[in-house]
Amino acid sequence: MFQNRAEALALALPAAVFAAIVFLAPVVILLAEGFRSADSWSLSAYTTFFSDPLNRTVFLRTFRLGLMVTAVSAVIGYAAAFAIVNLAPRNKGQMIGLVVLPLMISSVARTYAWIVILGRTGIVNQALQLVGLSDEPIRFLFTETAVFIGLLQLFLPLMILSLISALENMPKDAIPAARVLGANWFQVFFKVILPLTKEGLVIGGTLVFTGSLTAYITPAILGGSKVLMLETLLYQRVTVANDFVAASVIAFILIVMSFAANLLLKRLATARNKR
Repeated sequence: MFQNRAEALALALPAAVFAAIVFLAPVVILLAEGFRSADSWSLSAYTTFFSDPLNRTVFLRTFRLGLMVTAVSAVIGYAAAFAIVNLAPRNKGQMIGLVVLPLMISSVARTYAWIVILGRTGIVNQALQLVGLSDEPIRFLFTETAVFIGLLQLFLPLMILSLISALENMPKDAIPAARVLGANWFQVFFKVILPLTKEGLVIGGTLVFTGSLTAYITPAILGGSKVLMLETLLYQRVTVANDFVAASVIAFILIVMSFAANLLLKRLATARNKR
């Protein structure tokens, strides 16, 4: 299409400059605040941040919930994607449409729906009391369980769509061949399906884990001030405490965790292929 590489780079230059000015420059300036002290550069802001027990608790909670949401999404995602891929073309399109449908609804509306479901007078509590499993309403809201459910419902479609794409690109005769050779379904999954769909798992895992780390609306509504996450803590540091240094530290931690998750998933996929 282009006579030489210089022409392609010249056409891409305006977009690259725009992205650098609008996106990269503000991010770099924000992150630099966490390494700047009175007269030099240091890690004192990070030492101060992690020396606070509350900050450590919030960091570990965010990391733990991110891992749990990603792991459960992968398990449900593989089951759902495998079932959808094996449907007839017409039914497959309908099911993919149902998976995509929640992504078309605002995350705010989807999160507030869980208040109706998990509230003291919500559907869950009414059902538990109706069947006699509870004499009084159980507090589901403002707990880690509520945040986990909200994040799982929010990002599960991304995992399913990534795995559907990976499974559709897998050779159609791979599973029947493994079964003919005597492999059980456990062996088929770990030795055939998982290696051949690793790219979809890496993409879906990165999207779900990163989204779980950086989502604000769902933890803020379902967790409130009782279940702080890094993103809600960042918002508090900026709007309430006006502490941009701490906000810079939290932002840097979120970015590092997101990139680390992507690299780790790629390493695990590569290591499994080598074995």
